[in-house]
Amino acid sequence: MAVTALYVHIPFCAQKCRYCDFDSRSMAPCDLGAALNAYFEQLYARLDAFGNAGALAGIRTVYVGGGTPSLAGERLVELARRISRWCKPVEFTCEANPESLTSQLAAALAEVGVTRISLGVQTLDNAELAAIGRIHDADRALAAIATVKDAGIDVSCDLMCGLPGQTAASWERTLDGVLTAAPHHVSVYPLTLEEGTPLYRMACRDESLEPDEDFQAACMDVARDRLGAAGYHPYEVASYALDGHECAHNIAYWTGQGYLGLGRSAAGMLDAGDFARLAGLFCGALARGDAYRVRLVQRDDAATTFDAECLSQREAAAEDLMLACRMTRGVGSDLLVRSANIIPEDELAAACDRAFELGLASWVSDDAKGHAGRVTSKDVIEGRPSGSHPLGLARWKCAVRAVLGSSLGRSGRMTALYTLL
Repeated sequence: MAVTALYVHIPFCAQKCRYCDFDSRSMAPCDLGAALNAYFEQLYARLDAFGNAGALAGIRTVYVGGGTPSLAGERLVELARRISRWCKPVEFTCEANPESLTSQLAAALAEVGVTRISLGVQTLDNAELAAIGRIHDADRALAAIATVKDAGIDVSCDLMCGLPGQTAASWERTLDGVLTAAPHHVSVYPLTLEEGTPLYRMACRDESLEPDEDFQAACMDVARDRLGAAGYHPYEVASYALDGHECAHNIAYWTGQGYLGLGRSAAGMLDAGDFARLAGLFCGALARGDAYRVRLVQRDDAATTFDAECLSQREAAAEDLMLACRMTRGVGSDLLVRSANIIPEDELAAACDRAFELGLASWVSDDAKGHAGRVTSKDVIEGRPSGSHPLGLARWKCAVRAVLGSSLGRSGRMTALYTLL
């Protein structure tokens, strides 16, 4: 499990959105500068500790998220510069909000090696933006897309469906505007109400604010059709990209690569060997004797407290299968075969068959020529012929259907598949 990805968390916002339960804080402008300076000094020290331990040598992708990283201004540029001293990522993403992204910041980020900016657009309807507590408007969002493109950086747009007051017509208008702006990548997420957020409390008093899952499913279908027609291919349940512009960092998460987390609430995942080598960087974190992988979460600004979750080899295999289901290319038969060396073959085949019965998955042939007849889970897992037809392992995959039309929803479908394993 090579460590190829680095996530850095910037937990500051000008104003926290009403739906957000991420670790972030907003504060008065007069206090923000000092808080950012203190936090970034701790990031720099932590980054150097990682680098001196040799933990950054294999990093191929970097993602700076939040919060609102663009709120940090020149500090974000300096962070990117320092990261690039320790590694040479092929993809370097920074999140930004339209109201805090300037042309000067975009140009400076491009100069120090940032290759991609992910913009929190959410919607191009001003009433919907106000309803969820965003502080930019539609014009500013469109201007920000143009600003990033002018800087020569890839731009991704996050959109949300099921927002208070959103209609089929307003969703179409948002898609119209985004497609006209022509970003390189679009992510589409259904709104979820997280307990403890302002929007959750508002919905407890007014049921009309609760997202309608059927409406969200319809929005997701419309987005898939419209984006597909414009040349954006779906490569993950919520992600669409022009050819060559997929998010390599997220793909690393979904394909079992190791990753490091830097900053408060940032998560990392290491195999047992890498954790043993780097354990000194994670104060107080202990691994069980049967740990195959260790998931680590930094709990404070100064990196003095960490949570450690240990995964057994079977739990890690089940998670790999579940995460592979996020990808439209599906679960490759090679992963199924490897998993059968960990999860008893009969149990794995039964779980796959049950997933098919529930409509969670289907067998898809990469090349339907030369095969006829029913393919069973056991055939693929064992890599043997089905009936009289040879089954080439590389030619079959288990692909989760891209369906959001039931009350279970996409995330629920993946959780259900994980539970079956």
